[in-house]
Amino acid sequence: MVTTDSGDAGRPGGGARRRIPARLLIIGWVMLLMFGVLLVINVATREELYREVDEDIDQALVQEIEEFVGVASVGVNRSTDRPYGSVAEILDSHLQRQYPDDDEVVVGVLPDGGIVRQDRSEPYPFASRPERVLQVAAEPAARGSLHTDDGELRWRKVSVTAPNSGEAAGTFIVGFAIDRDRDEVVATMRTLTLVSFVGLLLAGAGAYLVSGRILAPIRLVRNAAAEINENDLTRRIEVQGRDDVSALAEQFNAMLDRLSLAFATQRDFLDDASHELRTPITIIRGHLELMGDDPDERADVMRLVTEELDRMSRLVEDLLLLAKSERPDFVRRQEVSVAELTVDIHSKVRALGDRRWLLDAVGEGSVQVDPQRVTQAMVALAHNAVGHTGPGAEIRLGSALHSDARGRPMVSFWVADTGPGVSPADQEAIFERFHRGSRPREATGYRAGAGLGLAIVRAIAEAHGGEVKLHSVSGEGATFGIEIPASAPVERNPMERGTTERNAT
Repeated sequence: MVTTDSGDAGRPGGGARRRIPARLLIIGWVMLLMFGVLLVINVATREELYREVDEDIDQALVQEIEEFVGVASVGVNRSTDRPYGSVAEILDSHLQRQYPDDDEVVVGVLPDGGIVRQDRSEPYPFASRPERVLQVAAEPAARGSLHTDDGELRWRKVSVTAPNSGEAAGTFIVGFAIDRDRDEVVATMRTLTLVSFVGLLLAGAGAYLVSGRILAPIRLVRNAAAEINENDLTRRIEVQGRDDVSALAEQFNAMLDRLSLAFATQRDFLDDASHELRTPITIIRGHLELMGDDPDERADVMRLVTEELDRMSRLVEDLLLLAKSERPDFVRRQEVSVAELTVDIHSKVRALGDRRWLLDAVGEGSVQVDPQRVTQAMVALAHNAVGHTGPGAEIRLGSALHSDARGRPMVSFWVADTGPGVSPADQEAIFERFHRGSRPREATGYRAGAGLGLAIVRAIAEAHGGEVKLHSVSGEGATFGIEIPASAPVERNPMERGTTERNAT
């Protein structure tokens, strides 16, 4: 059975997710957060205002009831200084002396159902509506609310009797129309909501501007990444500030430095390999094409082809070694004795040629270096010295411990020969790849190499955090050496060496 996908897989670009701009996300989250905060503020403010209105109304009602109870409990009419004779007298005497708030109403209900009211207009139609008054008077509770088409009336009541009158109890009612106070709360909340909306818009505008400034370096990183390819890694981002975005830009620039170095190393390797391998391949092809049937001629051609293939193999190995020198694990330091390492190197280089090998000096102490790489560098220097001297010539090898100009402990290894020396013109470029100097090695009886020996020496020294040294006077011999830190590795920027060509003899 064959199944097919019915989604976006069948459409061009259907598998790509739709990107949401980071600026839009920032603005959206800021406005969502602001909306939540403003919503909480508005709701809390509204509830607080309503609570204050309720408390003020309750306080006003309680105050009116307490005043009436205080007057009635005295039992004396303040106008006549005589005891109250009836419930009507108590209610009428008190009501005529009350000046309630604009939203308050006070009413008395007589035992027979009659209504005693103030001689003033009411803010809420209550005393003028006997049915409402009697409805409240008949309620068993001492407090409550009356909801009508004219609004809500919050009320309290208390029973009143005249001492020694024998009358039934009347009722004193005080009410408060709460709609106007609630309308003020609504108006306040309407204003607060409008202000909150304006604040939300301003927050969105601020987030738009601020996010633009924050994301500007990120846009630079994105644009730079879009413009960079293996043929142009020179673009860098200008770093400003000390925030996380600036740190991102710095890391991006560092990544470009590493990529640039990696691509440069790759290009150097390809260029060098193609340049140097072309010659032996041409030689091999030419001799094979011209080779006849004569056994002696065929033997000579096979010997020459074998030599060229060996030279190609050595060249490839040297190029691979130079490429590996850029890796952080190229050098593996360990604690070694300088004296033992020097003597060991001396014993190994003696087999390179019929020369007078001497130990010039031997350093005393322990250092942290890669003994295999140091030995490799010294063997290359010794081989270089053999190539520029004749049989029986003197070659001196030595080592020493000292401090540099900054006080750092250093260790030096060197090889000094009595050959023709290095001309001033060659000293500037002798450590570059495939540089063989102005004097051909055939004059000393040694075949000219690929020109990678001194380049490897410099790569080993720089991988240790050190450098190569050369002291020579033309016609008086030369001293080649390496000087490297004797202690733990020194952090190095891989771009400090740039993309310059590596050196050779």
